[in-house]
Amino acid sequence: MSAEIIDGKATADMIDSRAAEAASVVARLIGRKPGLAVVLIGDDPASDVYVRNKVRRAEAAGLKSVEIRKPASLTTQDALAIVQRLNEDPSIDGILVQMPLPEQIDTNAVIGAIDPDKDVDGLTPVSAGRLLLGERGLRPCTPAGCVLLAERAVGDLTGKRVVVIGRSILVGKPAALLFLEKNATVTLAHSRTRDLPALCAEADILVAAVGRPEMVRGDWVKPGACVIDVGINRVPAPDKGEGKTRLVGDVAFEEARAQAGWITPVPGGVGPMTIAMLLINTVNAASLREGLESPEAS
Repeated sequence: MSAEIIDGKATADMIDSRAAEAASVVARLIGRKPGLAVVLIGDDPASDVYVRNKVRRAEAAGLKSVEIRKPASLTTQDALAIVQRLNEDPSIDGILVQMPLPEQIDTNAVIGAIDPDKDVDGLTPVSAGRLLLGERGLRPCTPAGCVLLAERAVGDLTGKRVVVIGRSILVGKPAALLFLEKNATVTLAHSRTRDLPALCAEADILVAAVGRPEMVRGDWVKPGACVIDVGINRVPAPDKGEGKTRLVGDVAFEEARAQAGWITPVPGGVGPMTIAMLLINTVNAASLREGLESPEAS
């Protein structure tokens, strides 16, 4: 058996197109483009790449894109002031503060200050509460992308046994809740779960979001299962030369591919979906704020 590769980029391109169509409809109805503001504080190279990609794809989808770049010396109060200005700006429907923030900034305070109706990253306490209660609201982008990829691979998720490895508030916990919304039976596991390999081997859908390079081995995977690898880890690649590195996921890809029915690659799997779901969230935020029905991503 060799698993079918789940092409996250192709699916993300499709979602980008749907976001563009929805953005065009919303713009005609409200008289302006849905607006996304991305705030980058500091000069982290990876964050710089992410922000440029977000801005490029937002503009390509017909959204108004505002990019705010500030030095790493910014204080918490400065960051809060930026968020407050964006909260009050009627042309901005979505606010995304790029993580990580410089260490002197209180990350929780900054996230908590974002208007929940503009929280397109789905990270505020109110957004988390809405997800937990099953109320209408903006869902975290990466977990939503994971669910969509799994759904497109295996179809209806009702009754599927899902194991999510990783309990972070960014991916693991919201992913578990989003799979529950799809009527799956979900187990939330982590690095200290007893007999983790045996538990994973029972999963119809296995989501790895633990942040450990190639932790999930091939014999952890149920034959024919769908494997969603959220991990992005840079490891040494001596075969490419001294000091060279390569990207790997939380899953030992070749081992798992021999067992699974479907599997996401790293890179090119979950990663592209995060921005696609961000665009959909921004259009949804504009729709909800203006009292319109929200377009659907899938």
